[in-house]
Amino acid sequence: MKSLRIVCISLLACGFVILTSCNKEDAPDQDQLDDEVLAGVLDLPSEPFLYATPSLPDYLTVQPVIGQDNTPANNMITDWGATLGRVLFYDPQLSRNHTVSCASCHKQEIGFSDEKILSEGFEGGHTGRHSMSLVQAAYYQNGHFFWDERAVTLEDQVLMPIQDGVEMGLTLDTLVSRLKNSPVYPILFKRAFGSESIDAERISRSLAQFVRSIISYQSKYDAGRAAFPAVFQDQGNVAFANFSAEENLGKQIFFNPPPNGAGCAVCHGTDNFVAPGPRNNGLDSDPVDLGVGGFFNQPLLEGKFKVPSLRNIALTAPYMHDGRFATLHEVIGHYSEGVQSHPTLDPPLVRPNGLPNLFNFSQEQRDALVAFLHTLTDETVGLEEKWSNPFK
Repeated sequence: MKSLRIVCISLLACGFVILTSCNKEDAPDQDQLDDEVLAGVLDLPSEPFLYATPSLPDYLTVQPVIGQDNTPANNMITDWGATLGRVLFYDPQLSRNHTVSCASCHKQEIGFSDEKILSEGFEGGHTGRHSMSLVQAAYYQNGHFFWDERAVTLEDQVLMPIQDGVEMGLTLDTLVSRLKNSPVYPILFKRAFGSESIDAERISRSLAQFVRSIISYQSKYDAGRAAFPAVFQDQGNVAFANFSAEENLGKQIFFNPPPNGAGCAVCHGTDNFVAPGPRNNGLDSDPVDLGVGGFFNQPLLEGKFKVPSLRNIALTAPYMHDGRFATLHEVIGHYSEGVQSHPTLDPPLVRPNGLPNLFNFSQEQRDALVAFLHTLTDETVGLEEKWSNPFK
């Protein structure tokens, strides 16, 4: 009788083990449950997009280009980090009244810029300057951001509009509280950083990762550039086979120094078409907005502003820090006959006698320069899903 009881208990125990095993196999794991939560709010792929390892052409992976990269060693791009940044970038929860997001002033379809001269904040107020494009933000060598370079790093910059009284009007403590109470953010922070902990530093790091991931390298210019060595010294004099005669003339004027060109590449250098630091391009002889010099109270920097990349420039009108030029033809007209004298005017724009260097372009040259600038348009930037709005 005792042995029979032992057998029965053993059978029951085995049955319990079998049922338990079946239940464990049938039950979804935590990642599956988290995916279901995310899918209820966001349109994200089951595996994250590749942000950390884009397939860049050779000429964007060598010096002097890589020397322009401002990515800090403690915030390298990761696929989940940039995914979290993407969600934050498009989330109106980052504004006080849930009406605007980062993407409100940096629209993907127009090169992550704004078509308005001054962007509108959460209560309809206007920003003090035009919203510049975010394309190629990773390649501004000194790593400073905003037109007046008041943000020392991109990690600093991404938090400033959130707290600005006109732009988004939210405290970081309130933002952190909102994200902690969200069903999706604890999951995304865990995947990005290894734990569900949410704080301002992690918000900053993920937003910066997303912005730095926005790299343009599939324009008509890139298709022509790919036929040449990674380090290419004779941009101005060698014709691209896929360019029209007008586009090649514009490229010649852009890259060659005077007297054979305008030397635009001095201030818009490398294949990223961006300067290493702020410049005064002669907009005003007596500027009201002193730019970098005004913020840092440095007379030698007055009238100087950050130089954004020219990639996708045809999409990002209006132009300059105050949006004063509506078209690229107006921009070329400024360099042709509109440059103003100023003590900090950039040296390439100053003649030996100290007067502004006016290029006096012919109509043919103006049209050619504009045609060349249009070759920098990369349509994939506006269509790439990994940089698009993930909210359903």
